[in-house]
Amino acid sequence: MKLYHHPLSGHAHRARLLVSLLDLPHELIEVDLAARAHKSPEFLALNPFGQIPVLDDDGTIVADSNAILVYLATKSGRTDWLPQDPAGAAAVQRWLSVAAGELAYGPAAARLVTVFGAAFDADEVIARAHTLLGRLEAHLADRAWLVGDHPTIADIALYSYVARAPEGHVDLARYPAVNAWLARIEALPRFVAFARTPVGLSAAA
Repeated sequence: MKLYHHPLSGHAHRARLLVSLLDLPHELIEVDLAARAHKSPEFLALNPFGQIPVLDDDGTIVADSNAILVYLATKSGRTDWLPQDPAGAAAVQRWLSVAAGELAYGPAAARLVTVFGAAFDADEVIARAHTLLGRLEAHLADRAWLVGDHPTIADIALYSYVARAPEGHVDLARYPAVNAWLARIEALPRFVAFARTPVGLSAAA
């Protein structure tokens, strides 16, 4: 199993985190984004969208980080990480949609401004981030995990960009339930940390 990734990509980190939590043998292959290796003919043959991460499981190619989470949990038979009952499966899917929507255009976009120089309106994406964090705070006020009573791929899909939100000038101090949730994920066996970048609020940390 090969995982094409970049250490500063939160999308790649969520895939790397789950493959580690599931204790699956794998090879990490770093894609040089600065050299635009993700736009090379060789990489585009794996993923025509030219995005990381990509999983190559003995010739089965899975692109898109959320799709990789679903694939890994399903192939491993880990219904604890991906519930199969209708309500549980729907609840996880809801949060995967949040990861691809509100998270991507909030905390992730704010971090892209400071880490990669993306041309987003910083004030706008920071405001979106706080809207999402407020909703997460309310959701986690009386529960430990996003879905059910144990971690699922929903938690993994949201973790990386929420954890590094301060790098995009998004302050997490006012969200105690979110911070406690982050700590619970970080305490899981075989947790792999997301690389820190000294930018944004993290510059002085």
